[in-house]
Amino acid sequence: MTQPAALQVRFLGRQPYQPTWKRMQAFTDQRSADQADELWVLEHESVFTQGQAGKDIHLLNPGDIPVVKVDRGGQVTWHGPGQLIIYLLLNVKRLDYGVRDLVNLIEESLIAYLGDLGIEAHARPDAPGVYVGDAKIAALGLKIRRGCSFHGLSFNINCPLDAFERINPCGYAGMPVTRLADLRPEITFQQAQEDLLNRILRRLGHQQVTTTNTWQELA
Repeated sequence: MTQPAALQVRFLGRQPYQPTWKRMQAFTDQRSADQADELWVLEHESVFTQGQAGKDIHLLNPGDIPVVKVDRGGQVTWHGPGQLIIYLLLNVKRLDYGVRDLVNLIEESLIAYLGDLGIEAHARPDAPGVYVGDAKIAALGLKIRRGCSFHGLSFNINCPLDAFERINPCGYAGMPVTRLADLRPEITFQQAQEDLLNRILRRLGHQQVTTTNTWQELA
């Protein structure tokens, strides 16, 4: 693997989905070959997102929650407050990562973090994401363009789960969904965010990591 370049972490708070997605696309389309990788850490306002191959049949009753058709893999999922989002905007060609390598990195980071909390979690070969028993606790979806990745993971921490009843989560009818708050209620959102992010950063191995809480450099 090529020595990782610098990495910028952006802590962005709560953001609407569609403008954030458009920023990811623009960043990926405009980045130079030697530009630093980025992780965007945030929550979204309530939204359903439907992947490129997503089928409308999996939208059971979206109601007043908007549906956005996007360019990631996968079917339909929900994002909203209390769910941690980490977008991985990486030059995977420079890192010598394949898609499976990146999926493994995300899933293994989540499984190891939950294991530290005494929660036995696992991945599934037929349905990307992380599960506790039969219940999904984290979803992932990626897009590779110009040798670079965008989109990433969503981890249910203390979000309401009722919106998942309006869809077939990730295209699976009746799939149960869980959250960290039901398993380890004493863990705060901030604590979970910090600990999971640190695990991902260690696995990525970038030698120079800087942080910001603005979009400023992307304006």
